[in-house]
Amino acid sequence: MLYIGIDLGTSAVKLLLMDEKGQILRELSREYPLEFPRPGWSQQNPEDWKAAVWEGIPALLEGFDSSQVAGIGAGGQMHGLVVLDDQDQVIRPAILWNDGRTAKEVDYLNETVGRDKLSARTANIAFAGFTAPKLLWMRENEPELFARIRKIMLPKDYINYVLTGIHCTDYSDASGMLLLDVEHKRWSAEMLALCHIAEDQLPRLYESYEPVGTLLPEAASQLGLPESVVVCAGAGDNAAAAVGTGTVGDGACNISLGTSGTLFISSGTFGVDPHNALHAFAHADGHYHLMGCMLSAASCNKWWMDGILGTGDYAGEQKAITDDRLGNNHVFFLPYLMGERSPINDTNARGALVGMTMDTSRADLTQAVLEGVAFAIRDSFEVAKSLGIPITRSMICGGGAKSPLWKKIMANVLNIPLDTPVSEQGPGMGGAMLAMVACGAYPSVEDVCKKLVRVASTTQPDPEIAARYEARYRRFQAVYPALKPIFPKLNLS
Repeated sequence: MLYIGIDLGTSAVKLLLMDEKGQILRELSREYPLEFPRPGWSQQNPEDWKAAVWEGIPALLEGFDSSQVAGIGAGGQMHGLVVLDDQDQVIRPAILWNDGRTAKEVDYLNETVGRDKLSARTANIAFAGFTAPKLLWMRENEPELFARIRKIMLPKDYINYVLTGIHCTDYSDASGMLLLDVEHKRWSAEMLALCHIAEDQLPRLYESYEPVGTLLPEAASQLGLPESVVVCAGAGDNAAAAVGTGTVGDGACNISLGTSGTLFISSGTFGVDPHNALHAFAHADGHYHLMGCMLSAASCNKWWMDGILGTGDYAGEQKAITDDRLGNNHVFFLPYLMGERSPINDTNARGALVGMTMDTSRADLTQAVLEGVAFAIRDSFEVAKSLGIPITRSMICGGGAKSPLWKKIMANVLNIPLDTPVSEQGPGMGGAMLAMVACGAYPSVEDVCKKLVRVASTTQPDPEIAARYEARYRRFQAVYPALKPIFPKLNLS
């Protein structure tokens, strides 16, 4: 049988077709626009997601027997606020995970309601990208639209809805809404009351690998699929990517260098970082995970290459960055182009290049961008270490992991081996694997990971380079605290 994996990303949807032995038969992507109506704001039209999926799936299936498709699973960008009216029509553009408009609401939740109360109710504190602050913002700034809300869901849940007609979400994605009691896997009555919403406005909760329904007749007809195709609940993009890299069970780690960057640590038991620098979420395997999330990772390199240097030759720009330069760069980059979440939780933070001199070269600046992202990942890595979590190696995935240089920098900044999986398809592969479990092809998420995930290569740290980066990281740690008081004073409007 065949399975379709959907990776509903920020700039495009990526689709893949996979058989139950894990072979990727075809993959393609369809882009859609991203709106920045004001500095720090980020939103998209959910109808654009649907159009991309509706166009992409028939193209994905060309030349294959579509009657052999058994299931569909999606991994999607987290936290985005999708709101529907009583006719199930989209009310306004989705406010995305990297949107920073909710600084006032975040301060209210963390400072007035209180971090301790939030953590007790949801296992997390408020971050600008989370869904609950967006609901409060919408109630304050768009009261007429807020009054029309009948259903609240997340981006990949909207795709599942148009496929099945079911209002659903999964525990991993719902964990990032600040509305879920993560430990007990139920909606928090206190948080719903605080946000002035009712439980029937929220979707039904499922485990990621559970089937939520089959295709609606009109969806099956337009996509060229049997109505019997099973759609599983799916997962947030990071949990789905973790499944795709086999990061399940207790103590496994995955680093993702996508548009955002994450340090993902799976756990067999529920646990909370007492400082809330790391998120405590449910995992797609039915258990839990801790996660550090930075808002701009591979997107920093894209911004630098496409927007500043004006070139698409990423590999060419990295050729001059040889091993002798690693750990010796005099320029530092703060990768906070959209503000930052883990571990600093500062919506006012912005990107910065520091330490430039007359002899600073183009390669120095390119190297600084790559290193800045690696140093920011290490910030979350250090929090995990402070909690007594031993991370001795990690998987690595995402678009940035396609760069051998960036993997080398990351391995040496963290001073651990990094394993690259054979099939590096991120959330799409994880979504297809979850669909296999939903269809009964495998008995559990851990079982499908053991059978299908293989390591293609390992990037080992070099002792000399790692030592140089240790010294550089200690200097990097001084940059943000020095600039932090300045950021709120900048005219960013």
